[in-house]
Amino acid sequence: MRILLAFLSLIFVPFATLAQERTFRLAPFVADVTPPISHACMGGGIKPITKIGDPLFAHGFVLLSDQKPIVVVSVDWCEIRNDAYERWREVLAKAANTDKERVLVSAIHQHDAPIADLEAQRLLDKAKAKGSICMLDFHEKAVQGVARALTASLKDAKTITHYGVGEAKVEKVSSNRRYLGPDGKPRFNRTSATRDPKVREAEDGLIDPWLKTLSFWNGDKAILALSAYAVHPMSYYGTGIASADFPGLARKRRLSDDTDVMQIYASGCSGNVTAGKYNDGAPENRAVLADRIYQGMVEAWKATKRHPLKEVGFKNEKLRLEPRDGPGFTVADLQKKLENGPRPFDQCLAALGLSWRLRADKGATIDVPALSFGKAHLVLLPAEAYVEYQLLAQKTRPDSFVVVMGYGESAPGYIPTEQHVRERDGNLSDWNWVAPGAEERIADVLKKILK
Repeated sequence: MRILLAFLSLIFVPFATLAQERTFRLAPFVADVTPPISHACMGGGIKPITKIGDPLFAHGFVLLSDQKPIVVVSVDWCEIRNDAYERWREVLAKAANTDKERVLVSAIHQHDAPIADLEAQRLLDKAKAKGSICMLDFHEKAVQGVARALTASLKDAKTITHYGVGEAKVEKVSSNRRYLGPDGKPRFNRTSATRDPKVREAEDGLIDPWLKTLSFWNGDKAILALSAYAVHPMSYYGTGIASADFPGLARKRRLSDDTDVMQIYASGCSGNVTAGKYNDGAPENRAVLADRIYQGMVEAWKATKRHPLKEVGFKNEKLRLEPRDGPGFTVADLQKKLENGPRPFDQCLAALGLSWRLRADKGATIDVPALSFGKAHLVLLPAEAYVEYQLLAQKTRPDSFVVVMGYGESAPGYIPTEQHVRERDGNLSDWNWVAPGAEERIADVLKKILK
């Protein structure tokens, strides 16, 4: 018997030792992605850039282990769509020596910032349209700059032993576009800046008040903090002054608290959540909203609890969203608007819709990835998903600390629930390129990646 036990110890001890010695490393990176003067903002929907108010950045990290690397990046742009989104993932995957499915790219969605959709811009150029969405050469320059920053960061990857989770309620920032009028009927006219006092006095509506922070540590030394909160990140916009708006100000201030800790901010599922109840569009409100986000980040940090990092899981599911095809959204209707739209922005909207249709009609799917860290998950959902999907992700895995980033592949535009379709949500008149039925499909994908 003693001989058998001695033999078994020779077999199992080395494997136990290997498990104990498994290491994880983190390589934070940041790159400037500020567009040049005259670049379009919000896909041509507002005044192009005439001045740089504050620089725009891509903040990210590479997570290294005995598995293929994982890349997470949050970009101070309005949206990244279709072939532009693929280009980001392909280039960063090559730089990190990993698969593109393991590259999570999220836009923060500030409006005084670019939308990237390369095919849409090519469609505009071909039609000799007056509208403009993005500069193709600048886009490639920006992506390559981020890739270089990523590559450089790998030389100084830091060992991480723990991950941390913390959350705090953010006061007086978020409100839902949907609110009930005096007649008890739903209305949807609360925007990022709302000046009507009666609309602002209405209830908050459905929001997720919690700012969640996922952090990575080497012992008791913090390396990086990723904070996510669900709200449209605009105080005022359309000025022609490029800006990261109030999330950028909050992030910058938080970084100044401890320059050794990389600060990343990501917008959660915010398609139907704005600051409209608490923002009348006055320029001074930007600093007020920034301070409230900053205070949420500080309190979430104070509440952070660390856990040993023993494993990192990765799951990815393919999401199929059918393209919208009703009046005004058929290929023929979009082509007509592209060629003869009365406004340059009408042409841009048509080009964005056609760019998505070219992919969707070929059966394109959207990757929905999730990372797991034991007691925490990080999920990336596409486009302007409504806040209900973020809450559903948390409900799907109530035993975990679920951090949701929105604005992944942004080609679909608004992704409403079936209730919003039934209630004729007025926001779905143009920036919504998917057919009804998304809710059931997203719920199914969330179950697969979280359970």
